[in-house]
Amino acid sequence: MLQLTILLAVVAVASVVSVQQSDADFRETRGARLRAAAEAMANTEPVRDPFLQGMVDQRRASLTSYTQRVRTNVQASGVYLTDPTGQVQVSSDFVGRGERVDLGSSPVQQGRPWTGDVDDFGERAIAAHVPVLDNDGELVGISVVTQSYPSWAERARGVLPDLLTFAGLGLGLGVAGSFLLSRLIRRRTRGLEPAAIAALADQREALLHAIREGVVAVADDGTVTVLSDSARELIGLKGDVEGRRVADLDLDPAVRDLLVDDAEIRDHVVVLGERVLVVNRNPVVERGRRVASVTTLRDRTELLALQSELSARESITNTLRAQTHEFHNQLHTISGLVQLGEYDEVSRLVGTLSRRRAEISDAVTARVEDPAVAALLIAKTSLAAERGVGLSITGGSELPRLDPESSTDVGTVLGNVVDNAVDASVSVGGTSVEVDVGLDGDTVHLAVTDTGPGVPAELVGEIFRRGWTSKTASAEGRGVGLALVQVVCERRGGAVTVHPGEGGTGAVFEARLPGVQAGVPPAAQAAVQAVVQTGGEVR
Repeated sequence: MLQLTILLAVVAVASVVSVQQSDADFRETRGARLRAAAEAMANTEPVRDPFLQGMVDQRRASLTSYTQRVRTNVQASGVYLTDPTGQVQVSSDFVGRGERVDLGSSPVQQGRPWTGDVDDFGERAIAAHVPVLDNDGELVGISVVTQSYPSWAERARGVLPDLLTFAGLGLGLGVAGSFLLSRLIRRRTRGLEPAAIAALADQREALLHAIREGVVAVADDGTVTVLSDSARELIGLKGDVEGRRVADLDLDPAVRDLLVDDAEIRDHVVVLGERVLVVNRNPVVERGRRVASVTTLRDRTELLALQSELSARESITNTLRAQTHEFHNQLHTISGLVQLGEYDEVSRLVGTLSRRRAEISDAVTARVEDPAVAALLIAKTSLAAERGVGLSITGGSELPRLDPESSTDVGTVLGNVVDNAVDASVSVGGTSVEVDVGLDGDTVHLAVTDTGPGVPAELVGEIFRRGWTSKTASAEGRGVGLALVQVVCERRGGAVTVHPGEGGTGAVFEARLPGVQAGVPPAAQAAVQAVVQTGGEVR
């Protein structure tokens, strides 16, 4: 309606301009013709002679007849012969005789011809004034030819056909253009009106500020179109980001590659500084063409810590279950021997069991001073033995006491890798798993060698993906251990790798955990605390 109103206003203005233009054309064309007729009449002898001889009254009849012929020839409204003051002496239609014509701003009384608008006895008209001069150049009369302007109806009849044609054509094109523009806008805005679009924009801003998950939308050309507050915080972006290309942003290379990649991503784990992010990305396809991608980021740092703790608790539970089963068997054996009265055999059995337990503990604690890691290895040794696999520690292993956080991470990595090695060995009848652990500077190096089927080269990159498992699909909690190992290592700036064992059999998992700090034994902690409390200084 607005477009139509504007078009109608334009047509109205064009109509007024067209009429004014017709007036200008009329003034120009008719003025020239009227002036020519007035000059011819002023210079002809039948007109000049009566004025020169002062015999206008005597020749009024012939002069009137002459002015009527001039009026007919030029189709004028009126033809007048006046004296130098403008008083009408002869009139073609007997109108105004004895009255003065409207000379307006005409310089005709100064002997110069003139053409312009005048009041022709009550009608707006264009007039031509030409002086009638004697032989000495003195003004003796004035020749006046007038033409009344056509009425509005007459002018409209003159310009209306063309005006209607062109104005109608323009109006039709304008209406068609407005309709097509409206269709285009509705298609682009999915048929939404401005109020609905504004409401959607408000809702979008509210959602982006409210949701805890990070949301990043990237156009097909790599430009960021949507960035939620959570995403800005998770990936560490500041300032105005929307509208800029991903390649121009100060992002971690791993995050940048994920945002611009075309593939679909499901639950991909990325370690970014101290944060552990789970990334999902879905492409946006419109009419078979990819137009954008939407990436969601979830902070799983706290969940990872909880999962690591649960993994450790599960390992302890499984170990206790295995030890309980072992102790039940041993107690049943002792109970049977007692019932048979074989007390010497009972004594030898208890001594053998105690010696084996001491050998396992001594073998571990002699090389691993950290109590949590040592306890884990002792428990894993019993658990592996229950399944028919011997777990041993290399002679070159040496691990001092670690700070609590480092000890937890080392335990998480070691426990999951050992569990995976035992499972792999059992699956093909393997009988041994070897652990090598050591501290080099501030970095713990772990290596676990199994006698399992090994890892095919094409699956090396898949085994650390969350949810991947070689076990049955019905198994619960599978596909988490190695993924957790990789996340813990990467969070500390390290890595975990796998390669075939010696002779191409089995697999060797190697992990590196930097940033480890040596711990202080409890006795030393107590001594330090006592010195500090007494005002002393510890160096």
